[in-house]
Amino acid sequence: MDPKAGKWRWLVLAVTLGLSCSTFSIAGQNKAAESLKEVRTRADQGVAEAQFNLGSMYEHGEGVTQDYAEAARWYRKAADQGHAAAQIILGSMYEHGQGVTRDYAEAARWYHKAADQGLGFAQVSLGSMYDHGQGVTQDHAEAVRWYRKAAQSLAEEQFSLGATYDNGQGGVAQDYAEAVRWYSRAAYNGLAAAQFNLGVMYDNGQGVTQDYAEAVRWYREAADQGLAAAQFNLGLMYCNGQGVTQDYAEAYIWLNLAASRASGDEQKRYADARESVAKKMTTQQIVEAQRRAREWKPKASQ
Repeated sequence: MDPKAGKWRWLVLAVTLGLSCSTFSIAGQNKAAESLKEVRTRADQGVAEAQFNLGSMYEHGEGVTQDYAEAARWYRKAADQGHAAAQIILGSMYEHGQGVTRDYAEAARWYHKAADQGLGFAQVSLGSMYDHGQGVTQDHAEAVRWYRKAAQSLAEEQFSLGATYDNGQGGVAQDYAEAVRWYSRAAYNGLAAAQFNLGVMYDNGQGVTQDYAEAVRWYREAADQGLAAAQFNLGLMYCNGQGVTQDYAEAYIWLNLAASRASGDEQKRYADARESVAKKMTTQQIVEAQRRAREWKPKASQ
């Protein structure tokens, strides 16, 4: 694959993941509830989150006169303590010369620190620096490596956000439709857990119109990657003929795979379901299903 072509593919993927840099405001979402005096007091005491919030206030002119240099100063204090969001914003300020003298090497350094903490946006930005040779030696292979990491990291962030809406956690009102939206984005980027949860949403008609065929589709995506819970649910769909033609042999295969990957109570539940299906099969069908299960190999996410 041409590295440059790969660069654009991964950049487009990252951009279309549905998140924006405004997501970082989540880290400082409590700053609005604090007065400038309170934020500054805590920032002066060395609290990284307060330093980040104060930097954001200066960057956006919230309660203070907008001052990019002062924003950069406070972001640096937070970044020096390992605050990942501060690190990537500081990197961006160096990349674009906002509040500081433009310095690609310094931008790359801060992006790297945030990228090493798993922050997807930083991984995309660092990949771009390698792609264009800005602040680092140009290295297309290294760029693609970071773009791939970003795709995984951002998918996990999307999944977490979906789970927050799904369960109504962290002060966020439960919203199944919003959960489906975020699960879908992570699922399309190959995250097995998101594919499974999306399948459950379609299975139960939560946030979407109930659609067994669509549930089967997403269970299969996750099951193909080896997720035991998805293999179990897919087996049940084949057993009950929901979204697929009823097929006990296919049900046995997936239930057998699920049981082989589970442990404890789940393993027993999966095995019991498999044995229940086996009672509806001939000995020859069971032997053949067991053979196919042994030969099954997980697929890598796309």
